[in-house]
Amino acid sequence: MEKITMTYEEAYKELAQIASEIEKETISIDVLAVKVKRASDLITFCQTKLKSTEAEVNKIIAQMENSAQ
Repeated sequence: MEKITMTYEEAYKELAQIASEIEKETISIDVLAVKVKRASDLITFCQTKLKSTEAEVNKIIAQMENSAQ
């Protein structure tokens, strides 16, 4: 997987653009595989970002609950 250095929102926007191009069939067959690979990398990036954010939020909530006791 390619190292992606962007925000979740930027990755999601690019992923939506690729999906739109594929749905509208505006992608040349010559670049279709490249776009699908990029989409795969973006999906993995977004999933990882969501999981790490969820873990961070859960950790913060647990700390708040512990300090409230």
